[in-house]
Amino acid sequence: MSRDGGKVKLAVFKFSSCSGCQDRLIDLGENLLSLTEKVEVAYFLEASSRTDPGPYDVALIEGSISTPHDVELVKEIRKNSRIVITIGTCAVYGGIQALRNWMNYQEVVKQVYPRPEWINSLEKSTPVSDHIKVDYQVSGCPVNELQLFNILKQVLTGRRPYHRLESLCQECKRRGNACVMVSRGIPCLGPIMVEGCGALCPSYGRGCYGCFGPMIDPKPDALAMRLEEIGLPKEEVIIRLRGFTSWSDPIRRFLERYERE
Repeated sequence: MSRDGGKVKLAVFKFSSCSGCQDRLIDLGENLLSLTEKVEVAYFLEASSRTDPGPYDVALIEGSISTPHDVELVKEIRKNSRIVITIGTCAVYGGIQALRNWMNYQEVVKQVYPRPEWINSLEKSTPVSDHIKVDYQVSGCPVNELQLFNILKQVLTGRRPYHRLESLCQECKRRGNACVMVSRGIPCLGPIMVEGCGALCPSYGRGCYGCFGPMIDPKPDALAMRLEEIGLPKEEVIIRLRGFTSWSDPIRRFLERYERE
């Protein structure tokens, strides 16, 4: 796995995000320590002041790309990294900060900042994969630490990472949860969102907010129809879908069409 047959050189980078996914990596604790015989953490500012230069065998990237400097830096990371893995919904789909992508950027800057001329950012918050080739990705807000650990183990052993991409409904069924939308009429994005959180919100009687992103071949049009049937106004359907992963391809394409109808 490593370039020279020694330890795998790992780097962890952060862009526009809350650092929650890096914290999940630290939370691995003993599991993370179990990898120390195989891994040399060369760059991880959240956990260490060590800043060894590349090239790196594996680079983990948290956060979306939202400034011109981000674009330059992420391209440099790609050049210096053998394998790039994006971790978390911000890096994979643009994150909650991609809500600005649906607004007039210049107007927002004028309203929020007293000196808008000082702001140097891109008009859109975009996934890392919009700018460089990404080898593997694991979503979540924050990322599921066990999914992250399993992907790391698979990469380090030379296997192609895999994790299930079933809908959250399957996770609810495994936990024995009654469907909050069927039984209580609570709006839920679970039918079109991927598992990974342990069905956390539905387990506490709340609808899914979609923080892990869309499943394989989601049907947002069918879900929107069902949400309208249980009494949600179209404007509220749009707000719910414009959440954590509204800039993912299937959700964005649907919303662009749905808003015009």
